[in-house]
Amino acid sequence: MDERRSVSGREGPPDGESASRKERIRLVVAAIPEGVVSTYGDIAAYAGLPRRARLVGRILAELPTGSRLPWHRVVRADGSIASRGGGEDVQARRLQAEGVMVRAGRVDLLRHRWQP
Repeated sequence: MDERRSVSGREGPPDGESASRKERIRLVVAAIPEGVVSTYGDIAAYAGLPRRARLVGRILAELPTGSRLPWHRVVRADGSIASRGGGEDVQARRLQAEGVMVRAGRVDLLRHRWQP
């Protein structure tokens, strides 16, 4: 069997590599300090996965309820809060509680963007 073909038969990296990508993304998100935000694309780049912003979004969307990972500190490239089935208000409230200004569902990235 081709090592790039997963158990499901779809093309992709072996399971260990996939787990490694998830862990790298989670580690970067965990490192975002309180009071700042990062974008999905930035997270992907910092994790060594340039141009994989959608992967970051998918991994964060799969987090279990009650996860301690600060997913709320990740926004779109334009600073807008991503729709999470009603979670926009939760994300905005959490960010505002940390001192991040949210106006009309958007964060000013020039002011609040994380620069590791």
